Amino acid sequence: MKILKNYKELSSTVADIVEAQIKEQSKLVLPTGSTPLGLYDELVKRKLDWSLVLTFNLDEYLMNIDHPYSYHSYMKKNLFDRTNIYPNNCHFPFRPTLSFEDKMIKGRGIDLCILGIGSNGHIAFNEPGSTFDSRTRVVDLSLQTLQDNSRFFDSVEDVPKQAITMGLGTIMESKKIVLMVNGTNKLTILNVAMNGEVTEKVPASILQKHNNVEVYYCD
Repeated sequence: MKILKNYKELSSTVADIVEAQIKEQSKLVLPTGSTPLGLYDELVKRKLDWSLVLTFNLDEYLMNIDHPYSYHSYMKKNLFDRTNIYPNNCHFPFRPTLSFEDKMIKGRGIDLCILGIGSNGHIAFNEPGSTFDSRTRVVDLSLQTLQDNSRFFDSVEDVPKQAITMGLGTIMESKKIVLMVNGTNKLTILNVAMNGEVTEKVPASILQKHNNVEVYYCD
C-alpha cells in the first residue's frame, strides 16, 4: 500500500496510471462515488485523446439511466461529456448481463480496473457474502450501502434497493487493478481486506489473490 500526502496527490497519482493506459488504447473499468471525482477532474485537465478507449463501469442502479443520480448521469457529468470519448465506447452493466461480459472479454480483455472500497468491504456492488467467482448480475444492496450512498440522494428512502454489478470473478480477470481509498473512516476495512483473512465476508479481500494490485491511500 502506498500512502499519499493528500487527496490531490491521490488523484494525480492514479491519473498518471490511467493516462499511460489511455495512450495504449486500452479497455478500462471505471468506478463512481466521491473518491474518483478528483481523478476524473485531473484526467479532464490533461486533455487526453480518449477516441480509441473503451470503458466499462463497475455498476449501475436499477433505475432510469437518465435520472440525475444514475451512474450514467454521473459519468457523463464528471468525465464522458468533458472528453472526446465516443458514447458507443462507454459501457455499463445491463440486462442481459452476458452481453456486457462478452464485450469486456472480446479481444485482450480489461487492461486496467480502478476500484474503491465500501465501508463494509464491498467492491463495485459485491456485498459481503458475494461469491468470489461471481459474474455480472443483479444484486440487492445492503442496509449499510444504502445508508452510505444516501449522501448522494435526498434521503436513504430514495436510494435504489437493487443494482447491476460486475462480479468479483469478472473484476479479478483484469490485468491490473488499482484500489483508491480516501479517508480515515476507510482505514480499518482497508487493513482487514488487504491483511486479514481472504473471505467472502469481506469481498475486497479477494484482491490479495490478484498478482497485479496497487493500493493507494490518503487520509
